Amino acid sequence: MRLARLMTGESSLRAGARWVRAEGSTWVPVEDPYAAFARGAEPADVPGGLVFGDGLAGDFLPPCEPLLVVGIAQNGPEHHSPVQAWLKSPRTVVASGVSVTLRRDAGVPAIEGEIAVVIGKDTRGLTAANAHEYVLGVTAVNDVSSPDRAVLDPRNFEGKGGEGYTPLGPWIDTEAGIDEVPMTVRIDGVEQVSTGTWDLPSDIRTCLEYVSHWLRLGPGDVVMTGAPRSNFSVEPGALVEIEVAGMVLTTQTV
Repeated sequence: MRLARLMTGESSLRAGARWVRAEGSTWVPVEDPYAAFARGAEPADVPGGLVFGDGLAGDFLPPCEPLLVVGIAQNGPEHHSPVQAWLKSPRTVVASGVSVTLRRDAGVPAIEGEIAVVIGKDTRGLTAANAHEYVLGVTAVNDVSSPDRAVLDPRNFEGKGGEGYTPLGPWIDTEAGIDEVPMTVRIDGVEQVSTGTWDLPSDIRTCLEYVSHWLRLGPGDVVMTGAPRSNFSVEPGALVEIEVAGMVLTTQTV
């Protein structure tokens, strides 16, 4: 199932946010998917709800509202370190299609295409073997960074904290699993890499077990699982597309 959040035009963001599921090229309103996940079911359609067509009577929002965004450190083919993690501010999360202003005061900016895991319930009891039971689904994330700051900023506060530096979405795929998930990164229409979970030295199950051992996560929290050969320097004006499990996250840099 593909789950998204749409802004439907009501007067306030929270009142206007609506969960929807894909049905062909349309979007059907559904109940809170976390409540459904807690009872082991798919979210039910909202009786009498509207069906949004291709034009969308609203705009895509980030597909979740995390209280925590966790990044897995050095999880690419060139790194073989033990699993480590860091925190990124959830205030940096923006939707697919939103323009992101690259910082001009922090060196050469970079993008990192990553597979993001959206947690479905409290992770108490999560192990590598049962990790999938705690995952609502996966989505695409662009971990925009200012890596030149790392010399003075080893905790990633400055290098990862730019406004809009976590484009996420456009939806959550609840059926993609966490073991064999493909990803492609394109910049200005040119494919830069075709990769996936198989290029991560620490698999997603191991990463989730590590994180949940130190920090309990909850519904809507996000774990960015690492950059498998998907880190690229960019310039203002670049159009970045990160495709994960068939969904395409678009970021226009300015």
